[in-house]
Amino acid sequence: MNKIQSVGTLLMIASLAACGSMSQRGADTAVGAGVGGVAGAVLTGGSAVGTVGGAVVGGVIGNSVEKK
Repeated sequence: MNKIQSVGTLLMIASLAACGSMSQRGADTAVGAGVGGVAGAVLTGGSAVGTVGGAVVGGVIGNSVEKK
């Protein structure tokens, strides 16, 4: 695991811990951004652009998810 992946994983864990007082939509956005960032880093070999791009895409998807 390289440095970018380690930082992404740490940020995802921290965002999950911070979701306790968030709205459901905010929590979904944070989790989506964390997962997307890690996935982007893995898919692009640790590229910063891939990590940020994955976080943006994951956050948008997490924000648009509706639970019924």
